[in-house]
Amino acid sequence: MSISNYAENALLNTLNGTTFSVAAKYVKLHLGDPSDTGTASPAANTTRVAVSFDTSTSGSVASSGTLTWSSVPSTETYTHWSLWDSISTGNCLWTGEFAIGASVVAGDTFQITSLTLSLD
Repeated sequence: MSISNYAENALLNTLNGTTFSVAAKYVKLHLGDPSDTGTASPAANTTRVAVSFDTSTSGSVASSGTLTWSSVPSTETYTHWSLWDSISTGNCLWTGEFAIGASVVAGDTFQITSLTLSLD
């Protein structure tokens, strides 16, 4: 998984003097590859959870806190995630796959304790 086309273009445009920053970031859960747009294979749990990141080093950055989804609405397996610049709608910035799928049962609490983004 990788940086989205939207974010790639925004970063490249900084070479022409266009500023690009993301004030808030949110993670959404998926049951399969979310595609570059972050819209494919959405989980029944459509809540996007705010995430903050530490300072990047060596081409990667890690989340600075635990992400929590309380009382998930459906029994399913989360395999992927997408990163957005808005709590609803907005632009997909990045997508990724969990090392291991996480099976949840309706009513469970799901947490991500560390989310790392890397540029290759």
